[in-house]
Amino acid sequence: MTRTDPPCGTHLILGGARSGKSRFAENIINAAGGGTYIATGRAWDDEMVNRIDLHKQSRGDLWQTIEEPLDLCGALDTCNQPGGKPVLVDCLTLWLTNLMLEDRDIDAEIDRLCDHLPGLDIPVLLVSNEVGFGIVPENAMARAFRDHAGRLHQRIAALVDRVTLVVAGIPMQVK
Repeated sequence: MTRTDPPCGTHLILGGARSGKSRFAENIINAAGGGTYIATGRAWDDEMVNRIDLHKQSRGDLWQTIEEPLDLCGALDTCNQPGGKPVLVDCLTLWLTNLMLEDRDIDAEIDRLCDHLPGLDIPVLLVSNEVGFGIVPENAMARAFRDHAGRLHQRIAALVDRVTLVVAGIPMQVK
């Protein structure tokens, strides 16, 4: 898939921090004339507020933004209409963090998302941080996060149409 191929079906885009994964996903949807950006991040501090503002400004007028840190399926439902614009979810690992901080049943939420995705009528691009390439984290919460993220990525990758790994700004098609 090139940056100008139109989005279709479901597409998981993985990469490390600052790998270019979000830009890759945004370029796909920009080439299609824009879409909806479901932002899962929360503004916990001033630095995050600035990051969010810069992201919104960089996307421009081609995008509608929905900020939803927890109810990802509900946010996807608001966008799901036949012939609807593509949706970019950025990102699954922030969503997972929010679920953990809210003490949600992670496995049930992952099941819900995986059951929900195949029924959508719109193209959906799911961005997530690949955290499994590093060392074993030193604390229990970080290890639990890494384990949940790995299981989430495996489940999503098994059901989506495409998987791309982005490294140093270079997309590599995995599936």
